[in-house]
Amino acid sequence: MVSAGDFRKGMRILLDGEPFVVVDFSNAKMGRGRPHTKAKMKHLITGAVYERSYLSSEMFKLPDLENKKMEYLYNDGDGYHFMDSKSYEQTALGEESLGESRFYLKENSEYQILFFEGNAISLDMPSSVILKVIESEPSVKGDSVTNIQKPAKLETGLEIKVPLFIKEGDYVKVDTRTGEYLERYNK
Repeated sequence: MVSAGDFRKGMRILLDGEPFVVVDFSNAKMGRGRPHTKAKMKHLITGAVYERSYLSSEMFKLPDLENKKMEYLYNDGDGYHFMDSKSYEQTALGEESLGESRFYLKENSEYQILFFEGNAISLDMPSSVILKVIESEPSVKGDSVTNIQKPAKLETGLEIKVPLFIKEGDYVKVDTRTGEYLERYNK
C-alpha cells in the first residue's frame, strides 16, 4: 500500500481495481486544511488521462504487474502476436493497445510486454529503433541546401522525412516518441 502523499512520477497504482501510472503530481497544504495531493494519472489499459485530488493520507494498492521480454512474430489483421522465447507461450495485442508503436515493430525482435492479472496490456518501446529504407526518391545533384528533407518509406510501412543523402537500402535511426529521423545508421 502507498499513500497519495508518497506519489512519484512513473509510480503505478490501483484505482477502483484498474491500473494507473502517475504522470504528474503536486502536494499542497493550505492553512488549517489537511494536506492533499493533486495527481495526473494515465490509465494503463485505455490510455485515458485523469486529474484528481486526494487527501495525502489516502491509501492505494500497488497493481500486480509483470514485464516479460517477448519476441514479435507477426500481424494477422486481428492482432500483433508475440512469443515468450523461454516458454513458447504466445499472446496478442490489439491495434488500440499498441497505438503508434505498431509502426516500429520488426519481426523477430524482442520487446518488453506489460501484463496485468495475466493479460497483456501494453508494450514498452525503446526510445529509438533502426529501420531499413525501402522506398525513397533519388536526390538530384545540386540539392545541397541544408535542412531539406524528402519522404521515405521504411520496412515497417512507416513514412518519415529524411535528409536528401538517404537512399533506398540505407538504415536509419528513428525516434519512437516523435517519429522523427535521428541519424543514418551504418552496419
